[in-house]
Amino acid sequence: MPQIRLQNLVKRYGHLEVLHGIDLQMAENEFTVLVGPSGCGKSTTLRMIAGLETVSDGEIFFGDQPVSQLEPKDRGLAMVFQDYALYPHMDVAHNISFALRLQKRPKEEIKAKVKEVAEIVGLTDYLQRKPGALSGGQRQRVAMARALAKDSEIFLFDEPLSNLDAKLRGQMRAELAIMRQRVQKNMIYVTHDQIEAMTLADRIVVMSDGYIQQQGSPEELFKHPANKFVAGFLGSPPMNFLDSELIDLDGTLYAVGEGFRIAIPAEKAHALDQSDKAVTLGIRPSDLSYAPDAPPGLGLDLEVIVSEYVGAQSVLLCVCGQASVTVELKSETPIALGETLRFAVRPEGIHLFDRKTGTAL
Repeated sequence: MPQIRLQNLVKRYGHLEVLHGIDLQMAENEFTVLVGPSGCGKSTTLRMIAGLETVSDGEIFFGDQPVSQLEPKDRGLAMVFQDYALYPHMDVAHNISFALRLQKRPKEEIKAKVKEVAEIVGLTDYLQRKPGALSGGQRQRVAMARALAKDSEIFLFDEPLSNLDAKLRGQMRAELAIMRQRVQKNMIYVTHDQIEAMTLADRIVVMSDGYIQQQGSPEELFKHPANKFVAGFLGSPPMNFLDSELIDLDGTLYAVGEGFRIAIPAEKAHALDQSDKAVTLGIRPSDLSYAPDAPPGLGLDLEVIVSEYVGAQSVLLCVCGQASVTVELKSETPIALGETLRFAVRPEGIHLFDRKTGTAL
């Protein structure tokens, strides 16, 4: 499989620049997910790789070959769209084999390939049905099977699960993960759903306003976000942010804000440049735990306003000074609404960001 490389990729529409010098390298057989809010440039990037959008500046390489000037049909890739794009008058087998029939492949070869990809995506019992008789999830499987049948080296997915309901999305995520294990190909997947990104990707590329904010493994981005945007975008519920000042008290560095004082772990404190005292303290909801006996400096005193029961977990909406804080904890934890309770902060879960730039400290 070819290595895919984007070199100083720029996209302009007239005088409006929407992608600003994207540099990205994807390894062989890697499942790369481009994720970010609407308008961040992720779909534009994918469409430029596909050849559906022209490149304003820069270059796209498949292996050592520049492909920016090649037609989409000459790039050796297959694409799955969010709207399925199936032919309603054809049954599943004919939808899957459409590209192969255009290439005038031998009938036996087409039949074998349709059988093979139908087994991969679980459509063996539906080959004679037309799209109108299928569920949304089954139609998306047909679209994926059609892409797989082309036997391309690169597969592109443009928000393929966005039209499905929450339950079907969960099922299709699992099926995509299984398919990924069986099909060793380069795959680039675009989504605005950070759960899809975290569960499917070998590499996540977080984008915002036409720039790459950070790229790396899901674990790396979750545990070590490069800036406040990445920290707030990845994770559900999202990270809590509290405006703070760094203050040294008797040799211990604290993040101090309205209604709280949190000790910074020594190893993190030693690595800080304390010339800028204004910071944002970041704490994920799962890094807070109910601990009424936690000593000062290791916990937050939070007034519990709302408790959302979601089964094994409860999500609490709390107030600390003027700031809202979300806490995620086990549902059996004894919590009373309206009370002010102490929650311990896991030291490894303390994140600090420059308040002006948002960069992680």
